Amino acid sequence: MPDTIETLIKRNLHEVFGERNAKKRREAIAQLWTEDCVFIDHSGKSHGRNELDRAVSVLHQRLPGYVFSELRPVDLLHESGRLAWSYGRPGHKPITGVDVVLVRDGRISLMLTFLDELPAKL
Repeated sequence: MPDTIETLIKRNLHEVFGERNAKKRREAIAQLWTEDCVFIDHSGKSHGRNELDRAVSVLHQRLPGYVFSELRPVDLLHESGRLAWSYGRPGHKPITGVDVVLVRDGRISLMLTFLDELPAKL
């Protein structure tokens, strides 16, 4: 049975964007994202699973030791959802933002990431 949109977006936050082990992250991307997926954030646009994996890898290199946390429950609308999150190191002011996903055939086909404030490191 396919994951619900709520489960997809939460798994994506932790198993894709929060995962530092490249092999585990690529396995999660294959499970959660369509082959022709698109990811858009302040760093640019990534097309396909390989570019998505590279974008996450670059994020981890730029911000070592940062951890994602969910800030609020997932908000659902038809075949889409959004999740507010924080990303930071314990004891430091985190980066906060929202992921908005569009789901097709039980997988994420598009994700837009909006940051509440654009940090200097990005």
